Amino acid sequence: MNGVTIGQAAAFVGVTVKTVRHYHKLGLAAEPERDSSGYRRYGSADLLRLVQIRTLAAAGVPLAEIGPLLDADAALFAAALADVERQLTERIEELTARRDTLHRLADGDRALLPDRAVALLERMPGLGFPADEVAATREGWVLAKALVPEGFDDYLTHFEHALEDTALVALARRAAEAATWEPDDPRIAELATAAAEHYLADSALLKTVTGMQARTEAATRYRLIAHHGEEQTPAAARLAALFEARLRAAGVHIPRPDSH
Repeated sequence: MNGVTIGQAAAFVGVTVKTVRHYHKLGLAAEPERDSSGYRRYGSADLLRLVQIRTLAAAGVPLAEIGPLLDADAALFAAALADVERQLTERIEELTARRDTLHRLADGDRALLPDRAVALLERMPGLGFPADEVAATREGWVLAKALVPEGFDDYLTHFEHALEDTALVALARRAAEAATWEPDDPRIAELATAAAEHYLADSALLKTVTGMQARTEAATRYRLIAHHGEEQTPAAARLAALFEARLRAAGVHIPRPDSH
């Protein structure tokens, strides 16, 4: 009659009877012998083992690793705990990052773009960029950050430079206005030429066009980023095509729409 029943043992240890049986099934703790009445009786050694298992499991040690850990010497035990601590730290950092992302979801832009990019987007309306242009820029940046992450920060640096260029901002506003024109409007070709000449005169500015595609292994990613949304506006698509053609004619490498 020495010892306690499985129900009492589970209550003393702070787990369920199902959990104790699971420990037995995994071989983490041996089942005690049955007494003359047919009941298994848990003694102090059994309870100690169950407490050790529960404590390690609660600390984040995988159940599959607890058995060898309990049977290890002091040095191996300490090394194993250090490894578990490292894994938990990595998990904490991952969960913290997820929590931060959830907080950023309150602002759709900040969930998908770094604060630096969001700040630039917020500047654009004050410089005269229409809402549609800002929205298209935002979507293009989300694509750019996903498809060419290693070049995105440099691109933002070039874009910051571009926003300080008042002549360029005026051209950009004109380009946004041109999106509403007829595709065969002769002013589109004139605007494309003016824009190309302005970019060609400033190597740092030109990198806002070449910086992304220079880091890609094929034209596909560049095309997805540079031409995002243009299918909605034929005039804008023609303006972009003429602009790129002017740059190619000047020796600037721009992937062609039909390249792979």
